[in-house]
Amino acid sequence: MEELSSKSLEGQSGTPSRRKATAESMAASQRDISISEFFSKNRHLLGFDNPRKALLTTVKEAVDNSLDACEEAGILPEIWVKIEETAPGQFKASIQDNGPGILKKQIPLIFGKLLYGSKFHRMRMSRGQQGIGISAAGMYGVLTTGKPVRIVSQTSPRQTHFYEIRINTKKNVPEILNGDGEGLAVPAAREERKTFWETHGIQWEETGTGTRVAIELQAKYQRGRGSIDEYLEQTAIANPHVTLHYQGPEDEEERIYLRSADVLPPEPKEIKPHPYGVELGRLADMMRHSTESSMKSFFENHFSKVSPSVCKTVCELANINQRAHPADLNRDETERLHKALLESKIPNPSTDCLSPIGEELLLKGLHQVVPGEFYAAATRPPAVYRGNPFQVEVALVYGGSPVTQNVSSELLSELLEETDARTLRQFLMNTFQGVGADGADKIIKESKLSTRLSPSKMKIKEITALYSAMKNVNISEGQTMNVYRYANRVPLQSQMSACAITQTVMNMNWRNYGLQQSRGSLPRGPVTVMVHLASVWVPFTSESKEAIAAYPEIQNEIRLALQIAGRKLGTYLKRKQNVREQSDRRAQFLRYLGEVARAIHQISGTNADTIYNNLLNVARLRTSEADAKFDENGRRIVEQDEIDYGDNVLIVDNKDVEKMIRRNGNREKEGEPA
Repeated sequence: MEELSSKSLEGQSGTPSRRKATAESMAASQRDISISEFFSKNRHLLGFDNPRKALLTTVKEAVDNSLDACEEAGILPEIWVKIEETAPGQFKASIQDNGPGILKKQIPLIFGKLLYGSKFHRMRMSRGQQGIGISAAGMYGVLTTGKPVRIVSQTSPRQTHFYEIRINTKKNVPEILNGDGEGLAVPAAREERKTFWETHGIQWEETGTGTRVAIELQAKYQRGRGSIDEYLEQTAIANPHVTLHYQGPEDEEERIYLRSADVLPPEPKEIKPHPYGVELGRLADMMRHSTESSMKSFFENHFSKVSPSVCKTVCELANINQRAHPADLNRDETERLHKALLESKIPNPSTDCLSPIGEELLLKGLHQVVPGEFYAAATRPPAVYRGNPFQVEVALVYGGSPVTQNVSSELLSELLEETDARTLRQFLMNTFQGVGADGADKIIKESKLSTRLSPSKMKIKEITALYSAMKNVNISEGQTMNVYRYANRVPLQSQMSACAITQTVMNMNWRNYGLQQSRGSLPRGPVTVMVHLASVWVPFTSESKEAIAAYPEIQNEIRLALQIAGRKLGTYLKRKQNVREQSDRRAQFLRYLGEVARAIHQISGTNADTIYNNLLNVARLRTSEADAKFDENGRRIVEQDEIDYGDNVLIVDNKDVEKMIRRNGNREKEGEPA
């Protein structure tokens, strides 16, 4: 009776009985997942997690590809970037370069297929790595606007092709939408060519060869931190050999970042994997598929820095015959071989696979973009992590007016309209690089505005008060250090706190170098630090390539490079403080020298002018640091016995005129104004 009553109650409750899946039914629902289908649902992994970042990522991927293509072809890069608003919340990003162009059959695969490229398997420094970036940007554009990617490629004056492409995300294959699936050939004759561009709405810059890609996408254009403007400025710093043309949606004319170097960086050479970076599973797979007839030829053809003597040592440690076929080794023998590789002394891999910027170009690039009074650069020797060569470069800028004092009233009004910050304090901290909480509070206090005032709702009178406060308040002491992060000459704009570069900068004791710093935070002061990591394989924390993983070897090299630049800064700041103190001390002397001379004259009868001149000479001798000599151009001349800041230092005066530069042992020096 109890069973019947429970069953009847269960039926009366109306709760449906749970359907149980079988192994057959579960197997029927399983299928392959296309890589493009996966990333279309998880596009935040590639940097398309919000409209503002999506626009930046699109431009970044296209510019990086253009720079790589030009450098590989031995062409000094010239790149045109244009952003146009086509509808509310919808923009078209067009990027063109003067590179070698792309072959017709390769165009659909490069722009319409994820994980397709030439850089993934190469052991050499390059900006792109995965073969995802530009095709993912095109996929995002098609998903959000339904409009295809438009590509023009010119490999010679008579070979120009135009494609409209979208990705089939189910199969990860390109679909060509124009020319009956074959694309269109662009006429070579001048008049016909001009008509073709006008008919298809293409703004083609006539260069001998090149590629232009246009992607329309849902996006948000906003200036300030993390913007396209900032990305292009930082790109110009790390790539002084490039000329950039940029026109934003609100710009009437294009801005040009002219190249400051007319020589391409050294071309990195491809190397083979180093044994220290090969895991056991990968080694076993390489041996299993190897066609080599002996261990000696296997090591020589598949690894770098494994000489015949090293091969002999490794095989003896592993108790394996050098003439053994790699494919015939069993699991135990492979494990012994892997262990022997790690225990053997093998030279570090070659570093000609890297192309660092160099101290001289670092100073040139920073001086051209970042205003300041003291510049220093340092480069560490190449090092290795997981068998991958890498090199760290650091540059540092001190001084210059805060970014808040370089903003026009018109630009401030536009930034206030564009921002999505909820409060005025948040707007100041998020929009202007280096403006910390203290600096924002100083500006708001001076303007007598509320910290919770909504920026987008500010009236003209309030904007005027804010602009006046930004111009008049000195936030240098409360200004937070600016950190520019680079990987293979590419600026990293997001995930700053998750990056090994930021973590290393914060964990250093900058008080030793004359800066203020709270525990576990960035130092305060008008300082900009640039850190560049060059590697054959940068260990990014995600596919979006926005932060570097915290490998101990990498962090140690970053710290050592920062310490070199920091010591130069500390020497400069100490000297500057001494000049200030000696100037104040001399002023005190001069205040009483006349009275002392008259008193001695009255007591001893000695000539008062003679006494005064003698005392003045003593005061100058005791405060000689405050003296300054100037040449016919009004620039100070530094004596040879004055302080030595070391090589790779640049000092400029307040008018941004170069006054001292010492690079690579050049001992001609000039100093800062007293």
